[in-house]
Amino acid sequence: QVQLVESGGGLVQAGGSLRLSCTASGRIFSIGAMGWYRQAPGKQRELVARVTRAGSTNYADSVKDRFTISRDNAKNTVNLQMNSLNPEDTAVYYCNALVTTSYQGNYWGQGTQVTVSS
Repeated sequence: QVQLVESGGGLVQAGGSLRLSCTASGRIFSIGAMGWYRQAPGKQRELVARVTRAGSTNYADSVKDRFTISRDNAKNTVNLQMNSLNPEDTAVYYCNALVTTSYQGNYWGQGTQVTVSS
């Protein structure tokens, strides 16, 4: 059984910053790509940022130059530093990871709320 546990969401004023963290636990052999997705009310879940095990990253156009994704392979963690937040960033943010145990599976965290006030 693999669990992804997120932390770091909350309420922040426009222009502020938040840092999200996610840690994977369980009988893990290896973790491939890790990423952050978000879902705003009435909208589809969308990719925010993704990082491969080797450290290659890609970002949604809407967050480039404001958000930074990073990971620590030794600790099975992925972080998302979010700067210059605006109300359009308000959403539930979900951690995602491709995890190999006895098989490869795609896992999700429970989600953490980020609310940006104007």
